[in-house]
Amino acid sequence: MPPRSQLISAPPTAVQEAVKRLGNNLRTARLRRNLSHAVLAAKLGVDRHVIADAENGKLSTSAGVYVGMLWAMNLLASLADVANPKNDEEGLALSGLDERQRARQGGGPSNAF
Repeated sequence: MPPRSQLISAPPTAVQEAVKRLGNNLRTARLRRNLSHAVLAAKLGVDRHVIADAENGKLSTSAGVYVGMLWAMNLLASLADVANPKNDEEGLALSGLDERQRARQGGGPSNAF
């Protein structure tokens, strides 16, 4: 069995609180829609325990499960502003005029014959 990630075994408090808050918000949304764990899980094709883990803020739960839950409850649009580069004030301030457009240079064929 591979060693557990430090993010899972000893997460920063802010990370743990954010995931728990997301889980609580998803639980509230599910209950408002009168959906059971089983019904929501069936819609996503996962076990009902996966839904419970997400709602409890279990850090090893896949991000895909959280996004799937948002989709299943018609809340996916709320994800659009998460890490939106236009709202990244710190990143914009640090980038200045040297902002990179690509992560690395293309390695395509050379025309230098």
